[in-house]
Amino acid sequence: MTRPDFDPLSARFAADPHAVYAELRALDAPYYYEDVDTWMLTKAAEVEAVALNKTMVRNRDHLLSEAERKAEQRKLNWHDMPHHERFVQTNLLESEGETHARLRKLVFREFTAAMIARQRDTIQAFVDHLLDGLADRDTFDFVEDFAAHVPGHIIGRVIGVPDVDCPQLRVWSEQVVRFFDVGRGEADKQLAEQATKEFYEYLLTLVAARRKAPQEDLMSRMVEHCDAGRMSEDELVATTMLILMAGHGSTIDVLGSGMHALLRFPDQHQKLRDDPALINLAVQEMFRFESPLPYFHRFATEDTEVAGRMFEAGTRFGLLYGAANRDPARFEKADQFDVTRSPNRHLAFGGGTHFCLGNHLARLDMDVIFTTLNQRFPRIELVQEPTYKPGLSVRGPIALEIDVRRP
Repeated sequence: MTRPDFDPLSARFAADPHAVYAELRALDAPYYYEDVDTWMLTKAAEVEAVALNKTMVRNRDHLLSEAERKAEQRKLNWHDMPHHERFVQTNLLESEGETHARLRKLVFREFTAAMIARQRDTIQAFVDHLLDGLADRDTFDFVEDFAAHVPGHIIGRVIGVPDVDCPQLRVWSEQVVRFFDVGRGEADKQLAEQATKEFYEYLLTLVAARRKAPQEDLMSRMVEHCDAGRMSEDELVATTMLILMAGHGSTIDVLGSGMHALLRFPDQHQKLRDDPALINLAVQEMFRFESPLPYFHRFATEDTEVAGRMFEAGTRFGLLYGAANRDPARFEKADQFDVTRSPNRHLAFGGGTHFCLGNHLARLDMDVIFTTLNQRFPRIELVQEPTYKPGLSVRGPIALEIDVRRP
């Protein structure tokens, strides 16, 4: 079989990664991506098995000597970034074992379905406000004029960030997150370090303000945990930074790709219009159809069998959630967008100890947004086909021009 043309930075991949994923799934074994020394997994069963395997870790620093850890940093070009090393490379997502369990337990109680459900009225009011501002527009960019403003402001309000500061947090978040993708260069490195530094300095002022005058927000409760000795101040800053970063880009991306899916499949959009009670299934299908975080990785901490062959401890595996979520072995008519799909055992939120904490909030954002759009606009049409972001770790349209003129 011809070796697949796997180039995540190419225009072909950005336009249609699923054609490439299908080529990778057709291989007899995992695909070795030499550029990042990673074995790529594309089949749902294999990806899920590794995600749930407790011997697989996202970060293996705790298993390395200091010399080995420094060598690994240099290899990845993650060295000489003091703020990034302090607050990004050691945050909740990058931690393992007792540290991860302790921090996750403290944060989890803030993101249960019941806690998040209380945000519905806040989200509805903010969405209505944004759409009121677009009321005199026949066309607008769904991504930049609308979707980009919602997730960050909502997670900002949960944490206690003033609305006026949320746009800057989005800029910092995108500059930090960009450095996680393949093809990152020196300019990306400098941006990520500077953004992390400015993010840290901003959060320090917010921490100080909450210490002086606690409020009913997540930051105040995190400060309480810190002062009680349940987390360090660096862990407080790193965790808050992570929550804000996670609450921006991926939700914006899935809002854009979800809207695009509805417009690409007008029969499915009409089904949702006719039966708004399908919104929960429709939102889950949006996450499956175009997973906004299509790639994560794991390291084997011991010799392990994966996909029918043995791999040594230290092997890095790429979990291509975007590929697994279109695996025909799990999903009937996997390339069909279906707002009635049930069951829908997608992997867009990951699995195991790193299962996405923010999934309830992201899904509530989308529930409110798409329900409100369908109520407000009896007609929504695509002005032109969008261009999607390049890269392995992101999936979402750069812009999405829509026409909402009444018929």
